[in-house]
Amino acid sequence: MTVAGPHGIVVVDKPEGPTSHAVVGRARKAWGTRRVGHAGTLDPLATGVLVLGLGSATRLLGHLSAQGKEYVATIALGVSTSSDDAQGEILRASGATLDATAVEEAMAPWRGIVRQRPSAVSAVRIDGRRAH
Repeated sequence: MTVAGPHGIVVVDKPEGPTSHAVVGRARKAWGTRRVGHAGTLDPLATGVLVLGLGSATRLLGHLSAQGKEYVATIALGVSTSSDDAQGEILRASGATLDATAVEEAMAPWRGIVRQRPSAVSAVRIDGRRAH
């Protein structure tokens, strides 16, 4: 049996700004199908790989979501914001001087498998509403 419509995996380099849901919406329009899903949510501030499944390939997305991920970040030392991200109001800013040894020591707990706490503006749902 042949199923009509496009099928496959599409890798999108998501820019800062749109939600993962918005990217899925654009893909639905571009390929003329409702059967589009994604393997993991990227918050609007996040950039990077967003894997889409089209048609029958949507059932593969759960397997892709279970794979490991790698995050690369730029941080501002000594700055605290209301939302834990670059878009929040700056609550505190102090000078920070560190040497390479101090940075390596501070990063040690973040290497390997880490149980991450979502930021205040994450795409997670709190009381049924998106946090961002």
